[in-house]
Amino acid sequence: MTERPSQTWQNAKTAAEAAGVRPGESYAVDIDPAFIAAVDQALAGYEAEVRALTPAATDEQIWATVEHVVTALNQADEGIDTIEREELAEYLDHVLDRAGIDVTALATRRGIDRAELTDSWRDW
Repeated sequence: MTERPSQTWQNAKTAAEAAGVRPGESYAVDIDPAFIAAVDQALAGYEAEVRALTPAATDEQIWATVEHVVTALNQADEGIDTIEREELAEYLDHVLDRAGIDVTALATRRGIDRAELTDSWRDW
């Protein structure tokens, strides 16, 4: 996955609207543009924060970046459903992985499973 989930949602919304799908007929049409924008902004900030980590970044610094994005997503939450939650968690993991961070080892050192990356702060 290289595209932000928010971009995927916006593309689906745009395609559905272009196809003449009306509100109530498709989740893609019904998703709030302000929600998409808030998620996109949170993810962009997360990407920048992860890029700014040095190779010597501590686990605490890495976890702080995850906490920042999760709390920003909590504020954007308009009822994030299971599919969106999975897409977001996978994307957050992917960004760390792409930055060269061993997410499995990071999670193991914290005593959690890699799939629990967001659980400490997530309201969604």
